[in-house]
Amino acid sequence: MGLSTHVLDTMNGCPAAGMAAELHTVEAGVAKLVKRFVLDADGRSPGGPLYRDGELKAGKYRLVFDVAGYFKRKGAQLPEPSFLDQVTLDFGVAQPQQHYHVPLLVSPWSYSTYRGS
Repeated sequence: MGLSTHVLDTMNGCPAAGMAAELHTVEAGVAKLVKRFVLDADGRSPGGPLYRDGELKAGKYRLVFDVAGYFKRKGAQLPEPSFLDQVTLDFGVAQPQQHYHVPLLVSPWSYSTYRGS
């Protein structure tokens, strides 16, 4: 049913609008860029899901989020180097007929993720 993501800025209590991100496929340990995008005002990928119904295939994927760049643009005083720079989420899709939602809750010092619905 597709693949989507959503990022919430837990430091400021808002969607991470404007955060740069990338989607990759991963085969034999090698990541191949599928697309770069910037999260919309709701902290989601612009234009809807990253893969729509029928487009998602079984396999390994990677989402990369530019956390340090986002928080610097928001005015956060970060150490150099930042504790978190890019957050990389590697995940597998075993049942592509289901929807895979990969949310990220992030601050400059911590993050969490889970398989959402």
